Order: sequence, then structure tokens, then C-alpha cells
Amino acid sequence: MRTIRAFTDHPATVGETYLEHMRCALGFSFTMIRSAVCCAIHAFLPFLFTKTGSSAIDDLHQRMVRQRSKVPAEPVAMASQASVRRDRAAA
Repeated sequence: MRTIRAFTDHPATVGETYLEHMRCALGFSFTMIRSAVCCAIHAFLPFLFTKTGSSAIDDLHQRMVRQRSKVPAEPVAMASQASVRRDRAAA
């Protein structure tokens, strides 16, 4: 049961199932890989892909903002308790 939770806990925090989260994360990774290749080419040939990197960043940010808006906000008391637990774990 603990092993299954390792695959489902984080996706649940962003309002997704495991498969939905996998699809979203793979989409992000493919966008980042494609834009990284374009940025590397741009480093040598600056007249190519002049806006690809910044456009990819803007696109990924907008996708994250849209996804977050689907998840109900965590109550403030619970959020601060989670923050305290994280801070204690990090110490």
C-alpha cells in the first residue's frame, strides 16, 4: 500500500490521477527537450530560434497556472501546518 501511495500522493495534490500526471509531466518534458535543443542551436546560430526558448517558458508557465486553478486552495491553517512540518523535516 505504501508503494502505491508513492505513485498517487503527489498527483493527487495537483488534482490529477497517476496517468493524468504522467501525461502532463511528459508533455512538459517534451516541450523542455525541444526548446533546449532549439536554444543550443540558437547559441551557435543566433539568427535561428530567436523566440523559441522564451515562448516555451511562457507556454509552460501558463499551463501550470491553468492546472493549479483546477485544484481547490488548501485552507490556510493546514497550509501553515504543512509548512511547519516541512521546515522541521529540513532541519
